[in-house]
Amino acid sequence: MFSKYKKPTAAPELAPEAKVTELPKADAPKAKVSRKANASAATVMPIDKELKKKARMSEIKLDLHRALLDNLNLAALENATEAELRQEIIAITSEVLEERNIILNREDRQTLNKELFDEVTGLGPLETLLQDETVNDILVNGPQQIFVERAGKLELTDVTFKDERHLLRIIDKIVSAVGRRVDESNPYVDARLKDGSRFNAMVPPIAVDGSLVSIRKFKKDKLGIDDLVEFGAFTEEMAAYLQAAVATRLNVIVSGGTGSGKTTTLNALSSFIDNAERILTIEDTAELQLQQTHVGRMESRPPNVEGKGEVSPRDCLKNALRMRPDRIIVGETRGEEVIDMLQAMNTGHDGSMTTIHANSARDGVSRLENMIAMAGIEMPLKAVRSQISSAVNLIVQASRLQDGSRRMTSITEITGMEGDVISMQEIFRYQRVGLTPENKIIGHFTATGVRSHYAERFKMWGYDLPSSIYEPIAAE
Repeated sequence: MFSKYKKPTAAPELAPEAKVTELPKADAPKAKVSRKANASAATVMPIDKELKKKARMSEIKLDLHRALLDNLNLAALENATEAELRQEIIAITSEVLEERNIILNREDRQTLNKELFDEVTGLGPLETLLQDETVNDILVNGPQQIFVERAGKLELTDVTFKDERHLLRIIDKIVSAVGRRVDESNPYVDARLKDGSRFNAMVPPIAVDGSLVSIRKFKKDKLGIDDLVEFGAFTEEMAAYLQAAVATRLNVIVSGGTGSGKTTTLNALSSFIDNAERILTIEDTAELQLQQTHVGRMESRPPNVEGKGEVSPRDCLKNALRMRPDRIIVGETRGEEVIDMLQAMNTGHDGSMTTIHANSARDGVSRLENMIAMAGIEMPLKAVRSQISSAVNLIVQASRLQDGSRRMTSITEITGMEGDVISMQEIFRYQRVGLTPENKIIGHFTATGVRSHYAERFKMWGYDLPSSIYEPIAAE
C-alpha cells in the first residue's frame, strides 16, 4: 500500500448508518427455489435482482467513499500521479471490503474502483457521460433522472446519484473550483468545467423536485466549413457565399434557438477571417474556438457574495473598443450590450459577428429592437431601425429540426430601409419536402433566385461568385 498517501492515524470505524450488508457465509443454507415457478415471477425476478444489486452497489460505493475521505492523505495526493492515486484507491477499497467480508466479482470491483476514482477526482456519476464522445448535452432533473442528448435526440440514462445531498456535493465541487457559489440565497449559477464545457445549475427551493443541472459539452474537435458541408448543414454554394461575406467584412448575426448550432456556425465562419487581423471575443462562458493567431478572449463575471465585482458583457465590449480590434465577436447578444455592438459595427469595426436567439431573420431584427428598448434607450423606432439596417448586413438562421438534425435554414441580407421598414432579401433557404416513415425530414437547399445585394462588393474584393449559385434548384 502507498503509505505516504494514507493518513497516519488508523482508519476510523464506519458510522453505524454507513454499515453495508454482509454477504451470507459459504456454509449458510441457501433458499430453495422451485423449478416450477410461474412465468410472471420468472420475468420479474431478474429485474428485481438487478435493482437490488444496483442499490447494494450504491450503498457500498457510498460507504467506501466515506472511508476514502477518512483514510486518504489529500495533501500528499495533490502531487501524486493518476496511477498512484488509482493504486491507493484500489488498496483502500480492498482493505475495507475485506474488513466487511464483502465479496465482489472482478468486473464489479473494477467498476467500483473507477466510480470511486471519479468521485475523488472528477464529477462522480457524471464523469462517464462527460467522457462519452457521442453525448452533446447532459441534463439532470434531480438525483434520480439524468438525460443526455445524442444526435439531437434526448434519452434517459441509467446513471443516478445516491440522493440530493450527493448531487449538491458535485454541484458545489464544480462551482467552487471557479470561485463561484450556489445556495438558497443564490440558487442558480453559470460556470465552466475544466474541459471548457458550459455548466448551469439551479438548486432548491427554486428547483422543486431536486437540483437541475445542464451541461453543454465542449467539442474538442473544431468543426470547419468542410465538416459542416459533409454533415449536410449547408451546401458548397452556400459556403462559397459565406466565405465571400466574411472575407469582405460584412457584419454577420447568427440567429437560432437553443442547441441549434449557433456557436458551431460562428466558429466555422471565423475560419474565413484573415490571419493577420486582430480579433477580440466577448462571452459569458468561453466557448468559441477561433482558428486565428491573433485572438484576445474576454469573459464576463457575475457579482460576488457582496454584490460587487460584476463585469458585464457591455463593460467588456466598451473596453474592447479601446484595444484596437479589427473585428469584435460577441458570443451571444442578449441585453443592453446590443447598443455597443451595433455602434461598433457602425464605427469602423466591419466584419464583427454575434449570435442571438430568434426563430427567423425577421424575428431576429425584432429581437434587436426589443433589446434596445429594454436597455432603456429612448429612441424613435425609425432611428432604431435605421441603426440596425446600417450596422447588420447578414443574418444566418440556424435551426434544429424535429428529427434532431441541424441545418442552416436561411441566409438573409439586410439591404437598407424602405420608409419605416427594414428591407431584407433571402438568398438561400432550406426547402422541406416531407417526412419519411422513420420521421426523418426530407428536404434540400436552394437559392431563391435573388442576386446578392453585395455582389459588386464581393467582386471588388476578389470574390467574383458565379451567377449560377443564385439559381434556384428544383425539388427532385
